Amino acid sequence: MKITIIAPMTNIVDTAKEVLAKRDFDWEGEIEIIPGLLEAGLEQAYQAVARGTDVIVSRGATASLIAKHVDVPVVEIQVTAFDILRALKSIGDVSGTVGVVFMRRFLFECEKLGELIGTPIREILVENEMFDETVIETACREGISTFMGDALSAQLLIERGLKVVLIESSAEAVSKAIIDAINLAHVRLREREKAELFRIIIDASADGIIAIDKNEQVTIFNPALERMYKMQSSDVIGRPIGDIIPDDRLRDCLTGYKYERESVQSVNERIFAIKRIPIKLGEDIVGAVANVQDVTQLQYFEQIVRQKLNKNGLKAKFHLEHLIASSPQMKVIKERVRQYSGNDATVLITGESGTGKERVAQSIHNSSKRKTGPFVAINCAALPESLLESELFGYDEGAFTGAKRGGKSGLFELAHGGTIFLDEIGEMPLALQARLLRVLQEKEVMRLGADGIIPVNVRVLAATNQDMVSLVDDKKFRADLYYRLDVLRLHIPPLRERLEDIPELIQSFLEKSPCNNIVGITENAVKLLQKQYWRGNIRELENVIERVKLLTDGPVIEETMVRRELASCGHVTNDFAGKDTPGALEKNKIEQILFEEKYNYTQAAKRMGISRTTLWRKLRDWKKWNETSG
Repeated sequence: MKITIIAPMTNIVDTAKEVLAKRDFDWEGEIEIIPGLLEAGLEQAYQAVARGTDVIVSRGATASLIAKHVDVPVVEIQVTAFDILRALKSIGDVSGTVGVVFMRRFLFECEKLGELIGTPIREILVENEMFDETVIETACREGISTFMGDALSAQLLIERGLKVVLIESSAEAVSKAIIDAINLAHVRLREREKAELFRIIIDASADGIIAIDKNEQVTIFNPALERMYKMQSSDVIGRPIGDIIPDDRLRDCLTGYKYERESVQSVNERIFAIKRIPIKLGEDIVGAVANVQDVTQLQYFEQIVRQKLNKNGLKAKFHLEHLIASSPQMKVIKERVRQYSGNDATVLITGESGTGKERVAQSIHNSSKRKTGPFVAINCAALPESLLESELFGYDEGAFTGAKRGGKSGLFELAHGGTIFLDEIGEMPLALQARLLRVLQEKEVMRLGADGIIPVNVRVLAATNQDMVSLVDDKKFRADLYYRLDVLRLHIPPLRERLEDIPELIQSFLEKSPCNNIVGITENAVKLLQKQYWRGNIRELENVIERVKLLTDGPVIEETMVRRELASCGHVTNDFAGKDTPGALEKNKIEQILFEEKYNYTQAAKRMGISRTTLWRKLRDWKKWNETSG
């Protein structure tokens, strides 16, 4: 920072040097002292401003002249009563009235000061450096023979042959002016810092910002708005806003009456969301400001946020190559996944529990154009209706007791630009089915407690292990929602119908989490596993393999260990139950149900939908077939 002292009097130059030598103030900047009276002082002021000075210090008429012509603040060295007294003392014995001549009033009630000290003082005010001779002649006729004044007054009076005493500035007055200048420089620095911060914020804002004053002239037009409106701020600042944006409603804010606070407008074939607010100082409206958001830009930044969320866990782990497809049925499924990935239609994935429906859903997502977006999965049967609703659609602050401050984004919002997987869709309550249907139809959601809608771009994949047609017939599922979901369909066959996949599945489980140095499994053990009913499908097979791995010393899993583990959890382990044996699958199912019903034949027959007699006949026939084939 820099302060320039422009001294119209030699006394001020010397006094200022003495004050600066003492350094009784906190200042790390530069202070320069330059002589200069009136026009000469003004020229020095121009040069100081060009050098970057922050504050100018001067006195009297020179200070007034500089203040009128430069844009930096000017601190005037004040003439004090002590300065007058010192000047009077330097005169010595004074007979008669002393005239104090000045071009501007620098000390009020100067004449009363004379009354206090017993020396009459007459104030003589002149308009400018071109003295009115009649004023001086009148003073002389009134008996004034001694005059006091500042540098300019003294110079002009001496030229007329009059006795003049120069009113010099004391060290106290100069020091006070320097301290005031330092304080002012610090204030200006803080103001510049705030102004620069304000400018950076305005210029760096992704939103367009425009402001007008009370005369409707543009005062702010930031770079973002330049890009939006395809205009340069240099061509806009200072012009009436009506000349730039004829249909703008920002001027309405200046009236203080009703105005449109928020609106959506189309400019240059782009859609902008605009928010307006008046600028008030007290009760007076002194301008208005508008915030302009490019809807396309908002969607872009939203997508960036979604991608960050994606990195934080909303990501599909399984790809198409992870789908095991040794069986003909799964090869067809894999090809369908590849085909469906190129389409954005909803997919309904059906199949028993544990068949790998979510893996199929993740494979569809990771093979689609949405693979860089989030993958959000939720089990519709795992949450109560109220919680499921807030999780799916989100809520605003205050929507219900315990609502998170600031609200919460729903899963549809989090899935924007990606895929949402609704598992166990058949369990969704009817009330929520209506809201889900609207999301699928309108591509927008409304948070709980909110009064605005949020557009979403989401692909929906749904899965169920139930008979959806029966649910529709029983009025437990909306028909219109079912047909919205059932655009593309994938049915995942149970594991017992694709036994060819079991060896490869087992190998993948062994590689997934190595344990006890196990490297493989015997062929007989695999064949035994292929003879099971696998009510829990792939999930149940994986659990069995995990337990066997822990209980086997290795390095190869033997048939005996598998058989023991299967027996411990109630699986049928008869060797005749191969896939080529007539009715083998049915017998395994019957024996599994008998085990679960603790061999209550009546309950087992009822569960299978057959009579007790039919159940006994089936068991007898299988026993005879086993005896004859053995």
